[in-house]
Amino acid sequence: MMTVFKIKKYRLARWLVCLLIGGLFFTSCEKEEQATGEDTVQLEVFGPSPALRGSDIRFIGNGMDKVKAVVLADGTEITEIIVVNSGEIKITIPQEAPPGHLVLKYDGGEIRTKTPLTYSEPIAIDKIAPMQVRAGDIFVIEGDYLNLIAQVIFAKGVAVDSVDFKSRSRYKIEVAVPREAQTGLVSVSNGAEVPILVYAEEEVEVVVPTVQSIAPNPVKPGKGLLITGTDFQLVESILFPENIAVGEFTINESYTEIKVDVPQDAKEGPVKLLSYSGLEILSDELGLLAPEIESIAPNPVKNGTKLVIIGENLDLVTSVIFSGDAEGEIVTQSATKLEVNVPLSAKDGELVLSTHSGKTATAAVTLVRPTISSLNPTNLMAGNELTITGTHLDLVRQVIFGGGHVVDDIQATSATSLRVQVPMSAGSGVITLVTANGTEVKSSMSLVVTSPNIPVITKISTSAKPGELIRIEGTKLHLVESVYFQDNVKGTQYGMRNESLIEVYIPQNAVKGKVNLKLVTFDGTEVESPTFTISGVDPVVDPSYVFFDFDSKGSWWGSHGQVENEPNLSISGNYFRVNKQLAGGWDDFFWRNGRDNFKTDGVSVAEWAIKMDVNVLGGTTQALKFRLNGADGDFWAIIPPLANQGGWYTVTIPLTDFRDGDGTGSGRLPNVQNIDQDFGMATNGAAGMLNIAIDNIRFEKIK
Repeated sequence: MMTVFKIKKYRLARWLVCLLIGGLFFTSCEKEEQATGEDTVQLEVFGPSPALRGSDIRFIGNGMDKVKAVVLADGTEITEIIVVNSGEIKITIPQEAPPGHLVLKYDGGEIRTKTPLTYSEPIAIDKIAPMQVRAGDIFVIEGDYLNLIAQVIFAKGVAVDSVDFKSRSRYKIEVAVPREAQTGLVSVSNGAEVPILVYAEEEVEVVVPTVQSIAPNPVKPGKGLLITGTDFQLVESILFPENIAVGEFTINESYTEIKVDVPQDAKEGPVKLLSYSGLEILSDELGLLAPEIESIAPNPVKNGTKLVIIGENLDLVTSVIFSGDAEGEIVTQSATKLEVNVPLSAKDGELVLSTHSGKTATAAVTLVRPTISSLNPTNLMAGNELTITGTHLDLVRQVIFGGGHVVDDIQATSATSLRVQVPMSAGSGVITLVTANGTEVKSSMSLVVTSPNIPVITKISTSAKPGELIRIEGTKLHLVESVYFQDNVKGTQYGMRNESLIEVYIPQNAVKGKVNLKLVTFDGTEVESPTFTISGVDPVVDPSYVFFDFDSKGSWWGSHGQVENEPNLSISGNYFRVNKQLAGGWDDFFWRNGRDNFKTDGVSVAEWAIKMDVNVLGGTTQALKFRLNGADGDFWAIIPPLANQGGWYTVTIPLTDFRDGDGTGSGRLPNVQNIDQDFGMATNGAAGMLNIAIDNIRFEKIK
């Protein structure tokens, strides 16, 4: 069976033309049924769209031969119309024609296309030149539709925007090669959000700087370095080894030389030139001049005097280190001479001169030693004065007598004579002089020491409470008639007593703290003991002035510690305990504020103190501090490290110790009546283990 279609003649022509002008691109014809009727001017289709600028576009319909002009989207009127027949016309699209709707004008009316005319613009690169360029050279791209290009892009994304083009037309673009350009493919972009990118087929070689030589090499830090090469106009910065940058350098007019000062802290290795394109160009290894020592004098040299060093490049020296890690003070300095004060702690050994660049020079140094020529007298009683003569005795800081008894803090009156009191416990034998740097010199002659009829204490208990027994060990203790703890505080109860031992009970009325006992012999001679501690707490004079007892007056907040009540530790109910490793910085314990249970009636800064009872259960504490914060300011008192005294004892903090500036400022606490903010305790910032119990923090009058 055959189906027959009837098609009007002009419609058949339309489809045939579309097939002819569109070829495979049949859909490029735009359907434009504008009107009806055989005698009217009617547009059925136009195309192709997209079209190529400079090519023809056809209009098919009815009465097309009556069209007098075609108006483009920008208002350009085209009157040069080729009439193919009454149903078809065509025009040539100008190169600068914009996309948009078209208007066909005829006598008595006009037709506006329903759809816009668009363009197919195949951007193409046909040629690029030159193939080797330097920054600043004019680079030419030839092709088609290059008037649409918004960017020329060199390798690594280095782009030149159209505003910087030297010229641009449909067929050619000229740009200056940017300093940042690198070797690689060049592309062009239309700059759209999703851009069209067209690449050249061959890479463009971008010339980079080259380094040919560096001089002088080795060079002296601080002096000028000349770098020769090519294309230095492309150098953005210079780095010496270990990435030490320089702030300034100069380039000659032919771009073949760079002059730069070598940094004082420069290290040996290649110098690195960084180009604007991000490339690194390395020089040969750069060597550095080092200090050279030709002589040192005097040698041997005496501690505390000047040492003169002669040599080369000594103006580079930044430190002079003697053996014993003792740094000498540079007094005068030039390129050829150094004068250095020799530290008292310097020892025999190697002297090291160091520079910022890490270069060193060394020399062997010998230190002068004291000599002993005589001891006078050589036979004497303990407690008497001994005169030592010799040389360089002003270096001596200790004298060690027989039995290992040491006299410290020796200060000789001259370099040739030294007087020292023989310890009461000293024995016979040679003596040893010890200098500030630890050197020991023994006498060739022996000293005969006779013990006098005076008691000598060799050992005493370090800490005890009132009512407890202490032991005093020594010699000739049988000569002791009485033991005094403080003025008018006399020991009345004893344990064992013999020539080498006294056991005595501490009176209950002995004042607590560090004390020196006084032994009084039967003939009235007085002997003072080494320091020891009477431990125990002071009584609470007025409980109403206690503001932390950790019973009814406790802490409202704090980061470390807790309230405890161990019967074997407690002195009056609850106490506060910190027992942990602290990290350092802000480590706080207990706090309250708002004047809660904070009685200050009659308390004056000049006459009162804060007292607290402490029991250090571990090693000596780090420094602590107490805070009083109020309307007059924020005040702290720094509490020195607290020792373990074997039990509870009372710490007194005079209110005059409170300062602003975290306890180190110049502002003093004016009064306690205005302390209306937080008050409490923390460390002074040091890390470490802290094991301490605290109780009964109170105001108490001390004057």
